[in-house]
Amino acid sequence: MALFGIADPNANDEVMKFQLGRYVSCNEAIWRLFSFTIHERHPTVVHLAVHLENGQRVYFTEANAAQRAERPPATTLTNFFSTCESDPYTRTLLYSEMPRYYTWNAASKKFQRRKKGDAVAGFADVHLTDSLGRIYTVHPRQDECFYIRLLLVNIRGPTSFNSLRTVDGVLCTTFREACQCLNLLENDSHWDLTLADATVSAPANQIRTLFAIIIATCHPWNPNAFWEKYKDEMVDDILHKVRTTNVNFDIESNDEMRNEALVLIEDMCGSLLSTLRMPAPNRSRHA
Repeated sequence: MALFGIADPNANDEVMKFQLGRYVSCNEAIWRLFSFTIHERHPTVVHLAVHLENGQRVYFTEANAAQRAERPPATTLTNFFSTCESDPYTRTLLYSEMPRYYTWNAASKKFQRRKKGDAVAGFADVHLTDSLGRIYTVHPRQDECFYIRLLLVNIRGPTSFNSLRTVDGVLCTTFREACQCLNLLENDSHWDLTLADATVSAPANQIRTLFAIIIATCHPWNPNAFWEKYKDEMVDDILHKVRTTNVNFDIESNDEMRNEALVLIEDMCGSLLSTLRMPAPNRSRHA
């Protein structure tokens, strides 16, 4: 179809241009006349929330702010916990497996058993489909939330956040500790060997650099233990400088020298050592 006409050159009706310039082939025309499906998604993918306790996103107005703060709405994660408490079958599932057996009702914010699908032997009113659950990704820098996600993909049927970080009947202090107890994380032995090898031939400044890289980028479980073990090697050049300046080679390393080393390590890390589970240096003493 070709059109021409006289119009205001400054007028630009994009909708009209699209409608007049659109081409519909005979195949598409027939497909639409017979009301065939234009597009579809299979299998169904359900996104599953992951967050810290009382860390879910909440929308509120000035009128309902207090009520939302006191009783925040449920999420797929919090309702998964409550469903595990009341439904025996849910306690056999991983969080990501929930959409295969349950549908998420966004209005009531609850999981409900599917009414269609393949029957599951031994459980009445439980049906299986090929729906997929996808837990939102979490950056490792969001420490505890990252470890919650790691636990959720490995632990079946937790009933609460405390249940999630309970290992062999013992409530762990952090979710990372729970991951460590379940051997979901590598231990620190390889970093210990790396530092031990470095102390054989590397000077103190290189050992400090290696240590800063390990604690800032590799997230060891107990960086303070490494500091306590290798702090004398890391302050060796500082000790030598003090001995030379004072012409006294009987001087031993002390807290002031170790504080100096911590300041240098913190400068290399680019972040506060306290955020890396390390003792914070006293910068006033350094000055």
